[in-house]
Amino acid sequence: MKIAVTSTGKDFQSQTDPRFGRCANFIIYDTETGILKVYPNSAAEAAGGAGSQATQAVADAGAEVVITGNLGPNAARALQEIRIPVYRFGSGTVTEAIEKFRAGKLELIQGPTVASHHGTKKG
Repeated sequence: MKIAVTSTGKDFQSQTDPRFGRCANFIIYDTETGILKVYPNSAAEAAGGAGSQATQAVADAGAEVVITGNLGPNAARALQEIRIPVYRFGSGTVTEAIEKFRAGKLELIQGPTVASHHGTKKG
């Protein structure tokens, strides 16, 4: 199984990023091979549609599950359409998020948890 975790950094000890569409990186961890790959989130600075673009990126990377802090309406809808379940993880490292998921201790996100443009940086 390939697990996508939103992350501020590029390794297992990086802090998770609470944003999905505008996270810095997606860490994709393959539970069968133990291989970790880092995908910078090109949607992070998008003027709009970051959630939809981020969804396409994790789907293209082969993710079967997403772990993040929050989802906007577009991302929630897009992930539901392609049947990738999303689990909420508060704060901590990528390793902690994966361990809690594997132990069945994360909440399944059923829809948006924030309004549109929640993670947008204000100038």
